[in-house]
Amino acid sequence: MKIVNGASLQPKSGAKPGQIVLLLHGFGSNGRDMVALAPAWQQSMPDALFLAPHAPQACAMGTGYQWWPLADISPAALARGAASAAPAIDSFIDRKLEQYGLGEADLAIVGFSQGAMMALHVGLRRPKAAACLVGYSGMLTGAPQLQHALVSKPPVLLVHGAQDPVVPVAALHDAERVLKHLDIEVRTHISQNTGHIVDPAGLRLGGEFVARALGL
Repeated sequence: MKIVNGASLQPKSGAKPGQIVLLLHGFGSNGRDMVALAPAWQQSMPDALFLAPHAPQACAMGTGYQWWPLADISPAALARGAASAAPAIDSFIDRKLEQYGLGEADLAIVGFSQGAMMALHVGLRRPKAAACLVGYSGMLTGAPQLQHALVSKPPVLLVHGAQDPVVPVAALHDAERVLKHLDIEVRTHISQNTGHIVDPAGLRLGGEFVARALGL
């Protein structure tokens, strides 16, 4: 299954892309929603190309897209779902890095909710480490298998709303514990009085983290 670019934002500098920031949307959303994060980051990343593909499946519930169905949200089902969607994202990344003559060190993977699950799943299993991973309001799927599957250790930022009614903030603590156990550099931020959204503080921290990781 192949994904195509749903939305993008070209480098603010007008130059050839020097970095790629991949933005992965949540369940029932689309690339246009995620690329809306990009303008806030362009000032510190003027040569970055922001790519926000639509997930390959039409959402089972309403409009938008999904990386995999969420009829079953047991840990085993989430792990299987993320694994099933990963090849499409890996292929997209490989295609875009080759297209623009860039390497893994020029790549940041950012996701929200189900997209954050995909960012972590894909980013920790690629043969070469991306510059960084950012997960907003998500969780780490397939944790028991990760130690055997892990092939790269990019730095990770996890951001979550303290009052998230969709993915409880406990998911951040669980992911942080597992990642630290695997000797992966992980930073976290919990936004108080915040639900299942990217709030201004989280947006700013994510932009700073990505720019630093990309050497900007």
